This record gives sequence, structure tokens and C-alpha cells, in this order.
Amino acid sequence: MSKQNGTTLPASSPRPLVDHPAFASVEAVRAGLEDVGYIASIRISTALYVAAHLERPLLVEGAAGVGKTELALSAAKLLGLPLIRMQCYEGLDESRALYEWKYGKQLLYTQILKDTIGHELGGAPDLDSALVRLRGLGDQFFSDDFLEPRPLLRALREEKGAVLLIDEVDKSDEAFEAFLLEILGSYQVSIPELGVVSAKTPPLVFLTSNNQRDLGDALKRRCLHLHVPLPDSALEREIVASRIPGIDEKLNRALVDFVQALRQKELRKNPSISETIDWARALLLLNADELGAEVVRDTLNVLLKFERDIEAVLPEIDELVANARAH
Repeated sequence: MSKQNGTTLPASSPRPLVDHPAFASVEAVRAGLEDVGYIASIRISTALYVAAHLERPLLVEGAAGVGKTELALSAAKLLGLPLIRMQCYEGLDESRALYEWKYGKQLLYTQILKDTIGHELGGAPDLDSALVRLRGLGDQFFSDDFLEPRPLLRALREEKGAVLLIDEVDKSDEAFEAFLLEILGSYQVSIPELGVVSAKTPPLVFLTSNNQRDLGDALKRRCLHLHVPLPDSALEREIVASRIPGIDEKLNRALVDFVQALRQKELRKNPSISETIDWARALLLLNADELGAEVVRDTLNVLLKFERDIEAVLPEIDELVANARAH
């Protein structure tokens, strides 16, 4: 048995992911993520630490733009592992997610065999013997040479491990969820023509969801859950400062306070952290050294994505800017 942060874990074979120094503790995870540009809360760092040590997928839910995908990208960068990303969509099936056969190469191989098949069967004493020889040739069509691995299979076959990002899983259907259960439960999959493929090093798996639909209970039980909310003012300022080094502290505080105030309005879509960062970059691009009502009006479309929201906010710009600057 071994202990991590006071928690006793069962002894097992070496696991390169959790043997990484960045996963020695929750604080090490947080510091490591910060080093690669991701400002994580203790809750996020703890969830990632536990998911890695328990070898459980991490289901990350939250509004679009709060940093769910970026968490997976940062974890891959931190661990120095390849990021394998699978974008989910309605109608996604096993062949697009796991593997498919290289039909063009198989067809070419068939044309080549036409010239040699007579020679191969020439010495067969009877029909049964000929069929056995043909079956041997046919098996070659479904060998690894003709296999086209898709994201899930590629992640299982990475000997040193990988970070597997199953992005926007809520856009897929329930049948695909059921298919995922086998892979996420044991990190292995059955390919009829080749047998069982098991991960030598289980990947670190992230599933993201924008809550477009409720995911099934079975999938949720298989995963650890993490909800990433919109950040508070202090965390958002820290994130902006890390992504835009050198930004004036006074401008950073004012623009974040302005965004925080917008999120209190009844808008169709609240600005996310990614939009806050884009807006900060736009203000710097326009050489704004302070938050002014005019520049806010000119760049409000960077923060708000619906014209109805922009029109609702415009009459309050002067007051919102004044409050943000006063803070």
C-alpha cells in the first residue's frame, strides 16, 4: 500500500501519469497548471489530482468558455503527453471514434492478389484445402496494416500514456454513451478481427459537457464530476494577468468589475472568461489605458454575442463604467 496526501492507495504496477512530480500533491498540481498558464482553483486541482490517482475519467461541466477544454490542454502540456482530442457531435458512431478499415488499401491489395491467387491455389488437392488457403489470405485484409485508428484507439495504444479529451460529449447520443462505458470502465476495447486491445498506460481522460442535455446515470457513475463555474473577481483578474502579462493592474480591475456586473444582468448569454480575455486584448490593441464609456461601446460586441443583449446594456454603459472605475 502507498500513501498520497494522507490517502492510502492500493499497490499497483508503475503508473507514469501519477509518478510525475506535478501530481505529488494537490498543491503541486495547482502550481504545475499555473506554470503552463492555467490558473486553477483548489477544487479543480483536487479533482484532477484524484482523477489521475484513481484512474477515473473526469467529467467537466459548465458554461461554454469557462476553461473546460483548456484544462485538458494544460494537463497534457504539464505532463508532456500527446493530447488526443475527439470532438463529439450528433450521429458520432464507433467507426469514427474507435477505428475503421482502410478500404482503399484493401481494394488495392485485392487487385494484387488476383495475379497470384491462381498460383496459391494451384497445389490444393481439394476444395476444402483451397478454402483454408483463401481464408488465410483473407485474414490479412483485417490485420493491423489495414487498420485506421481513431482517437479512442490511439489513446489506448500510446505506450507512455496520453491525455484523451472527449469534447462536448453532451452533443452525442445515448448509443454513443453506452459505447463509451466499456472503454472508460477498463481502458480496453474488443475489435472482432484483432481481439482485445488494452491500454498499457491508461490515458488521463477528460469529458466536457455544456449541459445541452442530461447525460446518462451510467456514464456519470463511471466518471468523477467537476463543475467549473464562472470565476469570481479575484480569480478572473489573476487569469487575465496570467494570459496578458504586463496589463495595467488598474485597467485589469476595472474591466473585470465591468464584466462581473454584466453577469448580474438578465442576458441571453453572459460573457465567459475567454471573452473577458479577448476583450482585454482588444482594449490593449486600441491603446486604452483606462476603461472609458466610449471604448466600451465600441468593443461591447467582443463581450456580448447577441444584439439584443448589446441593446439592453447600452443605456447603462455610463453607470456601469463609472462603478467599475470607482471600485
